[in-house]
Amino acid sequence: MLTPTARPGALSERPSSVRCRTSQVQPTKNGRPITEASLKEALTSRLTAVHVEVTDMSGGCGQSFTSLIISPQFEKQSSLKRHRLVNAALKEEIARIHAWSAKCQTPAEWERDRAASGVSDGPPLDGTVGGKVDGVSG
Repeated sequence: MLTPTARPGALSERPSSVRCRTSQVQPTKNGRPITEASLKEALTSRLTAVHVEVTDMSGGCGQSFTSLIISPQFEKQSSLKRHRLVNAALKEEIARIHAWSAKCQTPAEWERDRAASGVSDGPPLDGTVGGKVDGVSG
């Protein structure tokens, strides 16, 4: 979540403080709440993903998520087609949350980025510090 800064028109990447109640977490049609784990499980199985990272950017409310999805299904697909695949795979879940962003890569692209960053577990998600949202506990 982006917040206004002192400079007019500029937004900070630091999330605003978020408060939520358990009742705000949106369930899917089958009654399961939408969580980092449920989204990761869905993406892994529906896209045959080899690696998935999902971060709840809403401080546990289940309303805003960012993700990194590594799948061989993205081979020879444009960025738009990759995102359409993800959106189709999570159609029900995305309809019940406020914000969703995804970084979609092939295994080869992910390995290239991991090697370039010098980090063994891959580069962190955009807008995060070490894969977690700065200033949000969880």
